[in-house]
Amino acid sequence: MNKILVANRGEIALRVMRSAREMGIKTVAVYSEADRKALHVQYADEAICIGPAPSSQSYLLGDKIIEESVRLHADGIHPGYGFLSENAAFARKVEQAGITFIGPSPESMEQMGSKLAAKETAKNHHVPLVPGTAEPITDILEAKRIGSEIGFPLLIKASAGGGGKGMRIVKEEKDFEEYVNSAMSEAQAAFGDGSVFLEKYIASPRHIEIQVLGDKHGNVVYLFERECSIQRRHQKLIEEAPSSILTESLRQKMGESAVSLAKACGYYNAGTVEFLVDDDLNYYFLEMNTRLQVEHPVTELITGLDLVKEQIKIARGEKLSFRQEDLQIGGHAIELRVCAEDPMNNFLPDTGILNTYKRPQGTGVRVDDAFEQGMEISIYYDPLLAKLIAYGKDRNEAIGRLIRAIDEYQITGVQTTLGFGRWVLQHPNFVSRSYDTGFIQKYFLPEPVSMLKEDAAEKEIAALIGASFFYENSTAENSTNSKSVTSQSHSNWRQIRFW
Repeated sequence: MNKILVANRGEIALRVMRSAREMGIKTVAVYSEADRKALHVQYADEAICIGPAPSSQSYLLGDKIIEESVRLHADGIHPGYGFLSENAAFARKVEQAGITFIGPSPESMEQMGSKLAAKETAKNHHVPLVPGTAEPITDILEAKRIGSEIGFPLLIKASAGGGGKGMRIVKEEKDFEEYVNSAMSEAQAAFGDGSVFLEKYIASPRHIEIQVLGDKHGNVVYLFERECSIQRRHQKLIEEAPSSILTESLRQKMGESAVSLAKACGYYNAGTVEFLVDDDLNYYFLEMNTRLQVEHPVTELITGLDLVKEQIKIARGEKLSFRQEDLQIGGHAIELRVCAEDPMNNFLPDTGILNTYKRPQGTGVRVDDAFEQGMEISIYYDPLLAKLIAYGKDRNEAIGRLIRAIDEYQITGVQTTLGFGRWVLQHPNFVSRSYDTGFIQKYFLPEPVSMLKEDAAEKEIAALIGASFFYENSTAENSTNSKSVTSQSHSNWRQIRFW
């Protein structure tokens, strides 16, 4: 494989290109008219404009991307995440054009892309499932009867979607029909498929996912877990690895379940199996993402692996160079998604010019981004500015380094999630590991009084950190000095998709 076209933009495009360059592989960037001066365009060996700013007229034009790949003699296409990364039809066309798709097979994508098909596969291979329906709802009255048997509250979920679209929580039976119709309508509008199914609603779950990696020779391993419970609108904001609640036994069981599911669908390349974990540490299959995840850097830091390089090696037909017993967790990593959003205004996306943009540096800090000072944050794409990751010998050190990095990160011109991230990292429930997916809804009030009160709250934090110090028998490097991040608001976003 001598040349790879990266069918994406922004930080993930740069991320892929850097690993490819280290492997001696040339890269091709595709870009929209809005991204003409983007960093991934400057970095690539070749670049081609594929259309106007809207993604439907550029980054989602699969046929045009394949056409350009053939013209430029690209050997492989890496889709990154989002856009065409989980489009089985695109992957199939790539292979038909004689180009290697750097991802799983179209068949695996189709099997895991449908939540109902994925649940059936999980059931057949003894992967724990949340009680619910195995087929899409066709008769609302019959579904209501089944819902009553499962018990309220219930979760209605779109079969074909994600990102919270087509999802409703039904707390009482009287609301069932209204919520089902509403979810179906939203799912149809968002995904072109109004199919929905029912699940028992797990009230206070942890969201924990297992990274899997498989080659084309039947070898599959799990690269441990990521904790992704700090979310807003079912979309992740902070991720860490490893999870602070899993025992070695539970980690192994969840990892083996993920491997079993991957093998069941003939999976190769990188993928993620997501689970919900309840208060009693029972785990339930949620879904499988058949691509590289946004939060993959935390796994790289605790395993010492480059997942993009592994993807490319697998796509070239190479066997995995390690076995499950060769893998070990080393240290702790935490990632903050730095988004152009206003946390104090319900995380409303923001636009504008980056008047100031200075990255943090130093030991244990990694920044995956694609911006420079003076660049514009436009309305056309999701508002992710950067992934800020900190690594330490243990959780306390990682938290301390991430707080320090947040304080050093200087961004003006748009609102960001930096201050919110600092607040989370200092919150007593986060420090003490006692949180779930409802953390933001429970504790973050979008007004100044919701932020940490420096007198009582910080004393409590200090006590918790001290307790954690003895728990882990290590020294925490925690920073308590706050630096404000000023910005101007230009909130005119419309429909944004997050991955």
